[in-house]
Amino acid sequence: MHPSPTISRTRGNLALISLFLATFVLGSTELVIVGVLDLIAADTGVTVGTAGTLVTAYALGLCLGGPALTAATIRLPRRTLLWACMLAFLLATLAMTVTTSFGLLLVARAVAGALHGAFVGAAFAAVGAILPAHRMGRGIAVVLGGIAVSTAMGVPIGTLIGRTLGWRGSFIVIAAVGAVVLAGLLLMMPAIASAENAPGLGTQVRSAFAPRVLVMLAVGVLLLGGQFTVFTYITPFLLEVTGISGSAVSGFLLAYGVATAIGTFAGGWAADRNAPRALLAANVVLVLALGLLYLAGAVPALTALALLVWGLVGFGLVPALQYRVATLAGPARDLAASLPASAVNGGIAAGALLGGWALTGSGLPAVVIVGLLMCLICLPLTWLTGRWSED
Repeated sequence: MHPSPTISRTRGNLALISLFLATFVLGSTELVIVGVLDLIAADTGVTVGTAGTLVTAYALGLCLGGPALTAATIRLPRRTLLWACMLAFLLATLAMTVTTSFGLLLVARAVAGALHGAFVGAAFAAVGAILPAHRMGRGIAVVLGGIAVSTAMGVPIGTLIGRTLGWRGSFIVIAAVGAVVLAGLLLMMPAIASAENAPGLGTQVRSAFAPRVLVMLAVGVLLLGGQFTVFTYITPFLLEVTGISGSAVSGFLLAYGVATAIGTFAGGWAADRNAPRALLAANVVLVLALGLLYLAGAVPALTALALLVWGLVGFGLVPALQYRVATLAGPARDLAASLPASAVNGGIAAGALLGGWALTGSGLPAVVIVGLLMCLICLPLTWLTGRWSED
Protein backbone atom coordinates (compact mmCIF):
# COMPACT_ATOMS: atom_id res chain seq x y z
CA MET A 1 0.00 0.00 0.00
CA HIS A 2 1.44 3.37 -1.04
CA PRO A 3 0.79 6.71 0.64
CA SER A 4 -1.95 8.79 -0.92
CA PRO A 5 -0.67 11.98 -2.60
CA THR A 6 -3.81 13.80 -1.40
CA ILE A 7 -2.92 13.48 2.31
CA SER A 8 -1.06 16.57 3.53
CA ARG A 9 1.76 16.34 6.05
CA THR A 10 -0.40 18.12 8.66
CA ARG A 11 -3.30 15.71 8.14
CA GLY A 12 -0.90 12.78 8.34
CA ASN A 13 0.53 14.05 11.62
CA LEU A 14 -2.96 14.51 13.08
CA ALA A 15 -3.80 10.96 12.08
CA LEU A 16 -0.65 9.73 13.81
CA ILE A 17 -1.62 11.61 16.99
CA SER A 18 -5.01 9.90 16.98
CA LEU A 19 -3.35 6.49 16.56
CA PHE A 20 -0.90 7.27 19.38
CA LEU A 21 -3.77 8.16 21.73
CA ALA A 22 -5.70 5.06 20.70
CA THR A 23 -2.81 2.70 21.43
CA PHE A 24 -2.29 4.53 24.74
CA VAL A 25 -5.85 3.52 25.66
CA LEU A 26 -5.29 -0.05 24.45
CA GLY A 27 -2.05 -0.43 26.37
CA SER A 28 -3.53 1.01 29.55
CA THR A 29 -6.49 -1.36 29.36
CA GLU A 30 -4.25 -4.37 28.80
CA LEU A 31 -1.83 -3.78 31.67
CA VAL A 32 -3.72 -1.80 34.34
CA ILE A 33 -5.40 -5.02 35.42
CA VAL A 34 -2.10 -6.15 36.97
CA GLY A 35 -2.43 -3.39 39.57
CA VAL A 36 -5.97 -4.37 40.60
CA LEU A 37 -5.87 -8.17 40.40
CA ASP A 38 -6.33 -8.58 44.13
CA LEU A 39 -9.40 -6.33 44.06
CA ILE A 40 -10.93 -8.30 41.20
CA ALA A 41 -10.17 -11.59 42.97
CA ALA A 42 -11.88 -10.41 46.15
CA ASP A 43 -14.90 -9.07 44.26
CA THR A 44 -15.45 -12.18 42.14
CA GLY A 45 -14.60 -14.76 44.78
CA VAL A 46 -11.55 -16.30 43.10
CA THR A 47 -7.90 -16.53 44.11
CA VAL A 48 -5.36 -13.97 42.90
CA GLY A 49 -3.73 -16.75 40.87
CA THR A 50 -7.01 -17.46 39.12
CA ALA A 51 -7.55 -13.75 38.54
CA GLY A 52 -4.16 -13.74 36.81
CA THR A 53 -5.71 -15.76 33.98
CA LEU A 54 -7.38 -12.49 32.91
CA VAL A 55 -3.92 -11.41 31.75
CA THR A 56 -3.45 -14.70 29.90
CA ALA A 57 -6.89 -14.44 28.27
CA TYR A 58 -6.07 -11.00 26.89
CA ALA A 59 -2.68 -12.12 25.57
CA LEU A 60 -4.17 -15.20 23.89
CA GLY A 61 -6.94 -13.08 22.37
CA LEU A 62 -4.33 -10.74 20.94
CA CYS A 63 -2.02 -13.49 19.68
CA LEU A 64 -4.70 -15.65 18.06
CA GLY A 65 -7.73 -13.43 17.60
CA GLY A 66 -5.86 -10.39 16.24
CA PRO A 67 -4.56 -12.10 13.06
CA ALA A 68 -7.88 -13.96 12.63
CA LEU A 69 -9.87 -10.71 12.78
CA THR A 70 -7.39 -9.06 10.43
CA ALA A 71 -7.83 -11.87 7.90
CA ALA A 72 -11.62 -11.72 8.20
CA THR A 73 -11.69 -7.94 7.62
CA ILE A 74 -8.90 -7.64 5.05
CA ARG A 75 -11.23 -6.06 2.46
CA LEU A 76 -12.60 -3.39 4.79
CA PRO A 77 -11.26 0.18 4.49
CA ARG A 78 -8.64 0.67 7.19
CA ARG A 79 -10.36 3.78 8.60
CA THR A 80 -13.62 1.87 9.02
CA LEU A 81 -11.81 -1.03 10.65
CA LEU A 82 -9.97 1.29 13.05
CA TRP A 83 -13.05 3.00 14.45
CA ALA A 84 -15.08 -0.22 14.46
CA CYS A 85 -12.36 -2.02 16.45
CA MET A 86 -12.06 0.88 18.89
CA LEU A 87 -15.83 1.05 19.42
CA ALA A 88 -16.09 -2.71 19.98
CA PHE A 89 -13.05 -2.58 22.27
CA LEU A 90 -14.66 0.08 24.44
CA LEU A 91 -17.87 -1.96 24.64
CA ALA A 92 -15.89 -5.05 25.70
CA THR A 93 -14.12 -2.95 28.35
CA LEU A 94 -17.41 -1.59 29.67
CA ALA A 95 -18.80 -5.14 29.75
CA MET A 96 -16.17 -5.92 32.38
CA THR A 97 -17.61 -3.24 34.65
CA VAL A 98 -21.20 -4.52 34.64
CA THR A 99 -20.70 -8.23 35.28
CA THR A 100 -19.96 -10.12 38.48
CA SER A 101 -19.23 -13.38 36.64
CA PHE A 102 -15.55 -14.25 36.41
CA GLY A 103 -16.25 -16.37 33.32
CA LEU A 104 -17.73 -13.39 31.51
CA LEU A 105 -14.75 -11.30 32.58
CA LEU A 106 -12.48 -13.85 30.90
CA VAL A 107 -14.53 -13.72 27.70
CA ALA A 108 -14.56 -9.92 27.69
CA ARG A 109 -10.79 -9.80 28.15
CA ALA A 110 -10.18 -12.30 25.33
CA VAL A 111 -12.46 -10.34 22.99
CA ALA A 112 -10.73 -7.08 23.94
CA GLY A 113 -7.35 -8.68 23.23
CA ALA A 114 -8.45 -9.80 19.76
CA LEU A 115 -9.76 -6.31 18.97
CA HIS A 116 -6.51 -4.82 20.27
CA GLY A 117 -4.51 -7.01 17.89
CA ALA A 118 -6.72 -6.19 14.91
CA PHE A 119 -6.58 -2.45 15.70
CA VAL A 120 -2.78 -2.40 15.92
CA GLY A 121 -2.49 -4.31 12.65
CA ALA A 122 -4.86 -1.85 10.94
CA ALA A 123 -2.94 1.06 12.47
CA PHE A 124 0.34 -0.17 10.98
CA ALA A 125 -1.36 -0.63 7.61
CA ALA A 126 -2.72 2.92 7.90
CA VAL A 127 0.77 4.25 8.62
CA GLY A 128 1.95 2.72 5.35
CA ALA A 129 -0.87 4.52 3.53
CA ILE A 130 -0.60 8.00 5.05
CA LEU A 131 3.18 8.37 5.27
CA PRO A 132 5.92 8.20 2.63
CA ALA A 133 8.20 5.16 2.79
CA HIS A 134 11.12 7.09 4.32
CA ARG A 135 8.99 8.00 7.39
CA MET A 136 7.31 4.62 7.90
CA GLY A 137 9.60 3.55 10.73
CA ARG A 138 8.85 6.73 12.66
CA GLY A 139 5.14 6.26 12.05
CA ILE A 140 5.33 2.71 13.41
CA ALA A 141 7.18 4.08 16.45
CA VAL A 142 4.37 6.57 17.12
CA VAL A 143 1.81 3.74 17.16
CA LEU A 144 4.03 1.67 19.46
CA GLY A 145 4.84 4.77 21.49
CA GLY A 146 1.27 4.95 22.76
CA ILE A 147 1.71 1.51 24.30
CA ALA A 148 5.14 2.41 25.70
CA VAL A 149 3.83 5.60 27.30
CA SER A 150 0.83 3.72 28.69
CA THR A 151 3.26 1.43 30.50
CA ALA A 152 5.16 4.36 32.00
CA MET A 153 2.15 6.61 32.78
CA GLY A 154 -1.25 5.10 32.02
CA VAL A 155 -0.83 1.97 34.10
CA PRO A 156 0.33 3.72 37.32
CA ILE A 157 -2.42 6.35 36.99
CA GLY A 158 -5.04 3.70 36.22
CA THR A 159 -3.90 1.63 39.19
CA LEU A 160 -4.21 4.68 41.45
CA ILE A 161 -7.76 5.28 40.17
CA GLY A 162 -8.61 1.61 40.71
CA ARG A 163 -7.31 1.73 44.27
CA THR A 164 -9.34 4.88 44.94
CA LEU A 165 -12.61 4.24 43.08
CA GLY A 166 -12.56 0.44 42.87
CA TRP A 167 -11.27 -1.69 40.00
CA ARG A 168 -14.35 -0.98 37.89
CA GLY A 169 -13.65 2.74 38.21
CA SER A 170 -10.31 2.40 36.45
CA PHE A 171 -11.92 0.72 33.43
CA ILE A 172 -14.79 3.23 33.34
CA VAL A 173 -12.29 6.10 33.23
CA ILE A 174 -10.28 4.36 30.51
CA ALA A 175 -13.46 3.79 28.48
CA ALA A 176 -14.41 7.47 28.86
CA VAL A 177 -10.98 8.55 27.59
CA GLY A 178 -11.34 5.98 24.81
CA ALA A 179 -14.64 7.54 23.71
CA VAL A 180 -12.88 10.88 23.22
CA VAL A 181 -10.10 9.11 21.31
CA LEU A 182 -12.69 7.39 19.11
CA ALA A 183 -14.12 10.79 18.20
CA GLY A 184 -10.59 11.92 17.36
CA LEU A 185 -10.11 8.91 15.08
CA LEU A 186 -13.29 9.74 13.20
CA LEU A 187 -12.22 13.38 12.77
CA MET A 188 -8.48 13.05 12.12
CA MET A 189 -8.07 9.78 10.25
CA PRO A 190 -8.30 10.27 6.47
CA ALA A 191 -10.10 7.81 4.26
CA ILE A 192 -7.83 4.88 3.41
CA ALA A 193 -8.91 2.48 0.72
CA SER A 194 -9.15 -1.24 1.34
CA ALA A 195 -6.80 -3.57 -0.46
CA GLU A 196 -9.28 -4.17 -3.29
CA ASN A 197 -6.62 -5.02 -5.87
CA ALA A 198 -4.63 -7.17 -3.51
CA PRO A 199 -4.27 -10.92 -4.12
CA GLY A 200 -6.85 -13.29 -2.71
CA LEU A 201 -6.80 -14.33 0.93
CA GLY A 202 -5.09 -17.65 0.18
CA THR A 203 -2.26 -15.93 -1.68
CA GLN A 204 -1.92 -13.36 1.10
CA VAL A 205 -1.76 -16.06 3.76
CA ARG A 206 1.06 -17.77 1.85
CA SER A 207 2.98 -14.50 1.60
CA ALA A 208 2.30 -13.46 5.19
CA PHE A 209 3.49 -16.84 6.49
CA ALA A 210 6.37 -17.29 4.05
CA PRO A 211 9.54 -18.80 5.60
CA ARG A 212 11.38 -15.45 5.67
CA VAL A 213 8.51 -13.79 7.53
CA LEU A 214 8.28 -16.69 9.99
CA VAL A 215 11.99 -16.39 10.78
CA MET A 216 11.53 -12.65 11.44
CA LEU A 217 8.66 -13.49 13.78
CA ALA A 218 10.89 -16.05 15.54
CA VAL A 219 13.39 -13.23 16.12
CA GLY A 220 10.60 -11.27 17.80
CA VAL A 221 9.58 -14.22 19.98
CA LEU A 222 13.16 -14.84 21.11
CA LEU A 223 14.08 -11.21 21.79
CA LEU A 224 10.90 -10.35 23.68
CA GLY A 225 10.82 -13.77 25.33
CA GLY A 226 14.37 -13.32 26.57
CA GLN A 227 13.54 -9.91 27.99
CA PHE A 228 10.37 -10.98 29.76
CA THR A 229 12.02 -14.07 31.18
CA VAL A 230 13.93 -11.51 33.24
CA PHE A 231 11.52 -8.57 33.46
CA THR A 232 8.66 -10.64 34.89
CA TYR A 233 10.82 -11.22 37.96
CA ILE A 234 12.78 -7.96 37.99
CA THR A 235 11.18 -6.71 41.23
CA PRO A 236 12.32 -9.68 43.35
CA PHE A 237 15.71 -9.47 41.61
CA LEU A 238 16.12 -5.82 42.62
CA LEU A 239 14.98 -6.53 46.16
CA GLU A 240 16.97 -9.70 46.81
CA VAL A 241 20.02 -9.56 44.52
CA THR A 242 20.59 -5.82 44.15
CA GLY A 243 19.48 -5.27 47.73
CA ILE A 244 17.56 -2.01 47.30
CA SER A 245 14.44 -0.93 49.20
CA GLY A 246 10.89 -1.24 47.96
CA SER A 247 10.61 2.51 47.34
CA ALA A 248 13.84 2.49 45.32
CA VAL A 249 12.46 -0.32 43.14
CA SER A 250 9.74 2.06 41.93
CA GLY A 251 12.40 4.58 40.93
CA PHE A 252 14.41 1.97 39.04
CA LEU A 253 11.31 0.76 37.18
CA LEU A 254 10.21 4.32 36.38
CA ALA A 255 13.63 5.01 34.87
CA TYR A 256 13.30 1.81 32.83
CA GLY A 257 9.82 2.85 31.65
CA VAL A 258 10.98 6.30 30.56
CA ALA A 259 13.94 4.75 28.73
CA THR A 260 11.54 2.37 26.99
CA ALA A 261 9.36 5.23 25.74
CA ILE A 262 12.39 7.18 24.48
CA GLY A 263 13.86 4.05 22.92
CA THR A 264 10.67 3.29 21.02
CA PHE A 265 10.70 6.65 19.23
CA ALA A 266 14.46 6.46 18.62
CA GLY A 267 13.95 2.96 17.26
CA GLY A 268 11.51 4.29 14.66
CA TRP A 269 14.12 6.78 13.44
CA ALA A 270 16.74 4.01 13.31
CA ALA A 271 14.37 1.72 11.39
CA ASP A 272 13.90 4.38 8.72
CA ARG A 273 17.65 4.68 8.30
CA ASN A 274 18.42 0.94 8.18
CA ALA A 275 15.98 -1.50 9.78
CA PRO A 276 18.16 -4.66 9.54
CA ARG A 277 21.16 -2.88 11.06
CA ALA A 278 19.01 -1.33 13.80
CA LEU A 279 17.62 -4.75 14.74
CA LEU A 280 21.07 -6.37 14.85
CA ALA A 281 22.54 -3.52 16.91
CA ALA A 282 19.64 -3.72 19.37
CA ASN A 283 20.15 -7.48 19.73
CA VAL A 284 23.86 -7.01 20.50
CA VAL A 285 23.23 -4.21 23.03
CA LEU A 286 20.49 -6.27 24.68
CA VAL A 287 22.92 -9.16 25.19
CA LEU A 288 25.45 -6.76 26.73
CA ALA A 289 22.85 -5.14 29.01
CA LEU A 290 21.57 -8.48 30.33
CA GLY A 291 25.15 -9.67 30.72
CA LEU A 292 25.92 -6.61 32.83
CA LEU A 293 22.80 -7.24 34.90
CA TYR A 294 23.95 -10.79 35.62
CA LEU A 295 27.56 -9.90 36.41
CA ALA A 296 26.90 -6.70 38.39
CA GLY A 297 23.37 -7.24 39.68
CA ALA A 298 24.54 -6.70 43.26
CA VAL A 299 25.82 -3.18 42.46
CA PRO A 300 22.90 -0.70 42.39
CA ALA A 301 24.59 1.88 40.11
CA LEU A 302 25.54 -0.72 37.49
CA THR A 303 22.14 -2.36 37.76
CA ALA A 304 20.51 1.01 37.07
CA LEU A 305 22.80 1.46 34.04
CA ALA A 306 21.87 -2.00 32.75
CA LEU A 307 18.14 -1.22 33.11
CA LEU A 308 18.48 2.12 31.30
CA VAL A 309 20.38 0.58 28.38
CA TRP A 310 17.98 -2.36 28.29
CA GLY A 311 14.99 0.00 28.28
CA LEU A 312 16.39 2.01 25.37
CA VAL A 313 16.81 -0.99 23.06
CA GLY A 314 14.31 -3.50 24.46
CA PHE A 315 11.24 -2.05 22.75
CA GLY A 316 13.26 0.23 20.47
CA LEU A 317 13.85 -2.86 18.32
CA VAL A 318 10.13 -3.41 17.71
CA PRO A 319 9.71 -0.71 15.00
CA ALA A 320 12.52 -2.34 13.01
CA LEU A 321 10.91 -5.77 13.49
CA GLN A 322 7.51 -4.43 12.34
CA TYR A 323 9.13 -2.68 9.38
CA ARG A 324 10.95 -5.82 8.25
CA VAL A 325 7.88 -8.07 8.56
CA ALA A 326 5.80 -5.61 6.52
CA THR A 327 8.38 -5.27 3.75
CA LEU A 328 9.26 -8.97 3.58
CA ALA A 329 5.56 -9.92 3.37
CA GLY A 330 5.23 -7.94 0.11
CA PRO A 331 1.63 -7.89 -1.14
CA ALA A 332 0.40 -9.36 2.15
CA ARG A 333 1.70 -6.53 4.33
CA ASP A 334 -1.80 -5.60 5.56
CA LEU A 335 -2.40 -9.16 6.75
CA ALA A 336 1.14 -9.46 8.12
CA ALA A 337 0.84 -6.18 10.03
CA SER A 338 -0.80 -7.87 13.03
CA LEU A 339 1.71 -10.73 13.23
CA PRO A 340 4.60 -8.96 15.04
CA ALA A 341 2.23 -8.02 17.88
CA SER A 342 1.29 -11.70 18.15
CA ALA A 343 4.96 -12.70 18.15
CA VAL A 344 5.79 -10.10 20.79
CA ASN A 345 2.96 -11.20 23.08
CA GLY A 346 3.77 -14.86 22.46
CA GLY A 347 7.36 -14.13 23.48
CA ILE A 348 6.17 -12.29 26.59
CA ALA A 349 3.99 -15.23 27.64
CA ALA A 350 6.73 -17.79 26.95
CA GLY A 351 9.34 -15.68 28.72
CA ALA A 352 7.24 -15.37 31.86
CA LEU A 353 6.77 -19.16 31.89
CA LEU A 354 10.48 -19.91 31.34
CA GLY A 355 11.46 -17.39 33.99
CA GLY A 356 9.15 -19.07 36.48
CA TRP A 357 10.73 -22.46 35.78
CA ALA A 358 14.24 -21.05 36.12
CA LEU A 359 13.33 -19.29 39.36
CA THR A 360 11.81 -22.43 40.86
CA GLY A 361 14.73 -24.60 39.84
CA SER A 362 17.79 -22.42 40.37
CA GLY A 363 16.92 -18.98 41.75
CA LEU A 364 16.97 -15.40 40.51
CA PRO A 365 20.44 -15.33 38.87
CA ALA A 366 19.39 -18.29 36.71
CA VAL A 367 16.42 -16.25 35.45
CA VAL A 368 18.83 -13.67 34.01
CA ILE A 369 21.01 -16.39 32.47
CA VAL A 370 18.02 -17.96 30.67
CA GLY A 371 16.91 -14.59 29.28
CA LEU A 372 20.47 -13.75 28.23
CA LEU A 373 20.86 -17.10 26.44
CA MET A 374 17.61 -16.58 24.51
CA CYS A 375 18.85 -13.21 23.21
CA LEU A 376 22.29 -14.68 22.47
CA ILE A 377 20.80 -17.59 20.52
CA CYS A 378 18.81 -15.05 18.50
CA LEU A 379 21.92 -13.21 17.25
CA PRO A 380 22.67 -15.56 14.30
CA LEU A 381 19.02 -15.34 13.19
CA THR A 382 19.06 -11.55 13.42
CA TRP A 383 22.28 -11.43 11.41
CA LEU A 384 20.85 -13.83 8.79
CA THR A 385 17.63 -11.87 8.33
CA GLY A 386 19.66 -8.68 7.88
CA ARG A 387 21.13 -10.13 4.69
CA TRP A 388 17.71 -10.62 3.07
CA SER A 389 16.56 -8.07 0.51
CA GLU A 390 12.98 -6.81 0.52
CA ASP A 391 12.32 -7.77 -3.11
